[in-house]
Amino acid sequence: MKIATFNINGIKARAEALPRWLDDAQPDVVLLQEIKSVDENFPRELFEARGYNVETHGQKSFNGVAILSKLPLEDVSRGLPGDNEDEQARWIEATVVGKQALRICGLYLPNGNPTPGPKYEYKLAWMERLYHRARDLMNGEEPALMAGDYNIIPQAEDAARPDAWREDALFRPESRAAFRKILNLGFTEAFRAGTQGPEHYSFWDYQAGAWNRNDGIRIDHFLLTPQAADLLRDCKIDSEIRGHEKPSDHVPVWIDLDL
Repeated sequence: MKIATFNINGIKARAEALPRWLDDAQPDVVLLQEIKSVDENFPRELFEARGYNVETHGQKSFNGVAILSKLPLEDVSRGLPGDNEDEQARWIEATVVGKQALRICGLYLPNGNPTPGPKYEYKLAWMERLYHRARDLMNGEEPALMAGDYNIIPQAEDAARPDAWREDALFRPESRAAFRKILNLGFTEAFRAGTQGPEHYSFWDYQAGAWNRNDGIRIDHFLLTPQAADLLRDCKIDSEIRGHEKPSDHVPVWIDLDL
């Protein structure tokens, strides 16, 4: 089963590029972030025509997450538990059944800039809620994953110019510590399970020729429970998509599970 995560930076802006990538890559399941659309305006027909079931958790002009799946989706849930007053659309989860059931959680973690300030406080509070949901998934002792745009640069090697990010919310020590706290529950970070070393990125800014200079960062991640990690066959970044026409500033990251 091929499962991808892709921050598309606006479904309207990617109305041609996203279907083109789907037709080429043929993922079974896709977790989308930053759809920037309310649910009723999401162009479901583009994906249903390609055999995908579509579930969205949208928000006007900002945020928004979605799941596309060629297999049926069960027990769909929207919104990260822990704060009933949080109206930002950043979390969606569902169960997809292949050879066995897999709980998939799609997330768009807050950016947190500028620091210090309320946006950074919100990021860290959101990550604490994520930790509690992650712990519940781990305690379930079943195949599960959390994937999406984490807005976290885990290590210095995950940035072309780490010194430029030292005070950024994506790389501050508190952010990376919160990420490690989740990993230390027993999750496998799928990409680093098979690929080591620098110059592997999933985001390049639109400004200052970042793509042409490969001035990128790796902030899109798959975290797998041990039961899902046992099924992992591969994890890759489709970096070449960044050079295509009208690209997102992110590229797809995908895993292959023995499901």
